This record gives sequence, structure tokens and C-alpha cells, in this order.
Amino acid sequence: MTRRWSIAGQLFALQVLVVSLLVAGGTAGAVLLARDDAEDAATDIVLSVAETVARSPSVVDAVSAPDPVARLQPYAEATRVATHTDFVVIMAPDRTRFTHPTASLIGKPFSGTIEPALRGGQVVETFTGSLGESVRAVVPVHATDGRITGLVSVGITTEAVNQRLLRQAPAVAVATGAALLLAAAGAWLLSRRLRRQTHGLGPAEMTRMYEYYDGVLHAVREGLLVVDLKGRVALANDEAKRLLGLGDADLPPAVAELVASGRPAEDEPVLAGDRVLVANQRATQFAGRRLGTVLTLRDHTELRALTGELDSVRGLTEALRAQAHEAANRLHTVLTLVELGRTDEAVRLATAELAIAQRLTDRVVGAVTEPALAALLLGKSAQAAERGVELVVDEESRLDAAALPSRDLITVVGNLVDNALEAVAGTDPPRRVTVLVRQDAGEVLVRVGDTGPGLPAEHVTDAFRRGWSTKREGRGLGLALVGQVVRRYGGQYDVAPADGGGAVVTVRLRSAS
Repeated sequence: MTRRWSIAGQLFALQVLVVSLLVAGGTAGAVLLARDDAEDAATDIVLSVAETVARSPSVVDAVSAPDPVARLQPYAEATRVATHTDFVVIMAPDRTRFTHPTASLIGKPFSGTIEPALRGGQVVETFTGSLGESVRAVVPVHATDGRITGLVSVGITTEAVNQRLLRQAPAVAVATGAALLLAAAGAWLLSRRLRRQTHGLGPAEMTRMYEYYDGVLHAVREGLLVVDLKGRVALANDEAKRLLGLGDADLPPAVAELVASGRPAEDEPVLAGDRVLVANQRATQFAGRRLGTVLTLRDHTELRALTGELDSVRGLTEALRAQAHEAANRLHTVLTLVELGRTDEAVRLATAELAIAQRLTDRVVGAVTEPALAALLLGKSAQAAERGVELVVDEESRLDAAALPSRDLITVVGNLVDNALEAVAGTDPPRRVTVLVRQDAGEVLVRVGDTGPGLPAEHVTDAFRRGWSTKREGRGLGLALVGQVVRRYGGQYDVAPADGGGAVVTVRLRSAS
């Protein structure tokens, strides 16, 4: 199986190729610039030497003398050697050479352009002559009366120019090699860092991984939040955005607290607006290095509501069972009294118990036509009696069946009564819980008071928003669920101290009818 290149390897190869091309292009440009500079320098040299020789008084006199060769050849050769040029040729206006590095060419005609010089100008050109291609200059020699009596040509062969350029080649090669090495080292370091960050994966693997992970994140039915080490949300799938209402708003307080803590959590209930969510949080690690935390969320709003209703039914069942057990005890007592011939006492006992139960039933059923709520209050009365608490339904209670959905009524009344029963449990007598449920002026009023220790003012906000319990263990959601119903119906709640101790919780909800 052919091993595919990783992204880091491909990037390294591409960087090396690009840098090599850039360095090669730069080197070629530098060589061309150096060649041009060398030719320009050679042009300046031959022109300045030619003008200096043409202005020399000895040259001006010698070109008109009877034997110019004897006087000019030594001078020209000395000048050539001193100036590191390849030829210094002094000639007559008709091209006849008076001097030349090759003695056999003296007296022969000069090859090259001289016409501009004969007119008093200068000639600078690259020309192939007797010594090969050369950069040369031709200037006139003026007599004292201004006549042009001769010409001077000084040249440097192209080979000599190239030799000077080649002497700079080692420095250029060293600079080029150093640039390549530095570029390759930088590319290697960058590719090494990229390989570590991409874990050596290739483009195909990363594309496939992204497609799979993105598909999974959008497909799962649980909310998923990925949080970095700084507590910032790095990723949230569609379900998490839906459950938390993410957008421009921040995380709900309970979720934000859990995320900020970074602590492990397992099936922990948290509140997010009107929803009850179950959260699980774990730290994420790779190769022993912590990356952050992953928080998963499941919507248990409906399940919590159904559980509340089930708890109410279960409580009612337990209450009926307890009542049945108690009724059996009383019936056995009545029968025993009859057997003992004490019928009057048996009748009084049976009548008293029946009257108490009937009064409670008549009061609840007569005031509350909502059957589920009436059953709830009867069940809570039985539970309160078992705990030694007196549950009193206010005589002013009045509620129609269509005022609010049964589920929301049970949530509010059931949780308020449960919290009141918990508050008075274990306190000194009298232990009493009062309940008022009334429909008035388009709203439903629920007021539950108790004779317990009361609810501290600093705990009210947490109790209705983030979950609070009078129990020593656990994280209660009773009042928080009440708070959700209040917000859903645009209502309000209030907690005040009761006369003689305890607390009175008042909830007002807009009637659905």
C-alpha cells in the first residue's frame, strides 16, 4: 500500500521547491546584475584610460614625430600593464597602428569603429578584433591648434571581464547555499510543527475526518459542548444550540457555572430557561495533555413533568394505602367495641372519624373542581398527617377546571407543598401548612404558608432559578420548576415571612381561560 504524504510533508516539499526557485532566480538575477556592473566598470576604465592617454603631452607630440612607434610603443605597454587593460592602441587618423600588444600588428590598420572619434566625439563599443571580443573606447588626440592628429583605443577583452566575474562566484555560491539552508531549516521547523498539530494526517484523512465528525455532531440527539482550557465554548452542535437557546445570548447561569468549574458531572440536573437538562461533563485529553472538557446535555423537561405527576400519583397511592391501613385499624377498634357491648362509644368513634374525613373531602372537592389538583391536595393531606403536620386548605380556595393545564397546576402546588412539608418536618409543634388556590381577575393565585424556619432572603433567587433544597444533601429542583412555570405564564412570585414564624410563598399566574 502506497503511503500518502501528510499535509506537513507536502507543505515542506512545496516550500523547498518554491524557495529553491526563488533563490535560483535571485542568484541568476544577481549574476546578470554583476555582469552588467562588470561591463559598466570595464567601460568606465577603458574610457578614462583612453582619455588620459590622449591628453598626455608626450603622446600629442609623438603622433606627429618622424618615428612615433619607437616613442609610443613602450609608453603604451607600460600604461596597459599599469591599468590592467588588454590593449592600448595609438593610431594615425587613417587607422595605422603605432602601438599594439602584438608587435606584428604594428603598422597594420585598426579594426573597429573610429568615425565618431574623427569628428571629435567618443566611441564606446563591444567589438571583436584581433584579440577577440572586447569592450573598447576610442577617443581623438588633439594637437595644440585643435587638429585631430591621432586616435587612442583602450580595451578589455570580454574574457577578462568574465574572469573577474568568476572570481566573485565563490562568494555568490556561499550566499546562495546559506540562503537555501536557512530556508530549508525554516520549512522543516514549520512542517514539524504542522505535523505535530495535524498528527501526521494527510489531506484525504483530514477531509474524511471532518466530514464524519461534522455529520455525527449534527446527527446526535444529545446536546454537545466542547470547552477549551480557558472556559470558552469551542464547539456546540445543533441540539446544544436548541436546548440552550444559543445565539447572541450567553450560556444559562447553571450551565455556565458547570462549564466554568470544569468539574466532572454525571447525570446532574441543570436548568436552562424553561428546560430541565441532565448534564454529563468529562475532561478531554490527548497523549496525556488536557485539552478541555466535553459537556453533553439531554432534555428531561417532559420526563421531569411526567415524573412529578407520577410522584403525585405515587404519593396519593401511598396516602390511600396508609388511610386504608388506618381505616382498618379504626374499623377493628369499632368492631371490638361492639363485641364488648360498648356500642355507643363505637358509634361516636366511627362518626367522628367519618366527619373529619368528610369535611376535608367536601372542602377540597367543593372548592377545587380540577380533579387532579383535588386528588393531589387529598393525598398531600394524608402525607402531612403521617408526618404529624396539619395541612389546611383555605376556605377561600376556588378554582375552575379550565384555569390552567393540570400538569402546571400540579407542578406549582405539589412542589410548594412538598417544600413546606420539608420545612416544618422536625420542628416543634404546632406544625402547620396552609394552602390557598384561587382564580381571580384573570389570574391564578397559589399561596402556601408554613410554620417552619422560613426562607432566607439571600436564597430566594437561587431557589427559583438554579435549584435549591432545604435538604442537607442533593440539589433540589422543586422551586426551580415552579419558577419555570411562572416565567412560562408571565407570572410572578413572592416569598415573605409568616406571622409567628415560617414563610409564605405566593405565586401568581395568568389564567389560560
